[in-house]
Amino acid sequence: MAVDDPAANDDRATEAATRQRIAHWNGVAATYDAHRPAAPAILPALLTQLAEAPRPALVVDLGSGTGLSTLLWADVAQQVIGIEPNDEMRAQAERRVARERPDAAQVRFIAATAEQTGLPDGCADIVTASQAFHWMEPTTTLAEVARILRRGGVFAAYDHDWPPVTTWEADALFHSFMARIFKVAATKEQQVSPAGWEKSGHLARMRASGQFRQVKEIALHNVEQGDADRFIGLARSMSSILALGVITAEEAHLAEFEQAARAALPATPIPWYISYHVRLGLK
Repeated sequence: MAVDDPAANDDRATEAATRQRIAHWNGVAATYDAHRPAAPAILPALLTQLAEAPRPALVVDLGSGTGLSTLLWADVAQQVIGIEPNDEMRAQAERRVARERPDAAQVRFIAATAEQTGLPDGCADIVTASQAFHWMEPTTTLAEVARILRRGGVFAAYDHDWPPVTTWEADALFHSFMARIFKVAATKEQQVSPAGWEKSGHLARMRASGQFRQVKEIALHNVEQGDADRFIGLARSMSSILALGVITAEEAHLAEFEQAARAALPATPIPWYISYHVRLGLK
């Protein structure tokens, strides 16, 4: 009689969970790229100062998505590598670079995961994870980050608050819309959102990893412009729930949400005030 290998079963479960997290972003690349906030503009100045590398040899952006956080480094680093396992998101990132920065030959994207980047030991001055670390298995990811960072290099895992501050009405509308989606999702047989890791635990996990000499959290801020259409797109980009048809537009009350958003926000852009939680680790 064959005996199950617990370790092999754990490996298969881990691989299945990783595939689910990657597939979670199918169907939303264009919406994500058009509506999501970019990285805070001041971040490169902060991280290059902490890493003592005014012109980093290499910056690695884990979970780089559509390149919103990767292109930030195009004029700063000698080389920039975005690590993105989702084919649709990576293709969108490559289109973004071709459209906005055709001269940026130093920026490229690799089909890999944060847990296994395939990059050499000690190759990076700076490693970042923008709105992505909560989708990565923390123990193996932090070990991989420490492996590819050189001594004195810096890791930054950062996330922005949802939603950006616009108006009181829009804020309440966003939260009620997302609550409705996840309430409906809970009734579905198909698991809609793969399990991730709570963002509030990022700092503690980084400290507990033993991979860094110093760990701390700071806040940064940025201002972008947005109108009602962008606000609607931002809500729709939260996941693949609507894109994959797991929840219908009727179940989400999408038409009502869009109508209310256009009532709560002007048709012309207004400032969006965005706060970022930045967890820093110095190797």
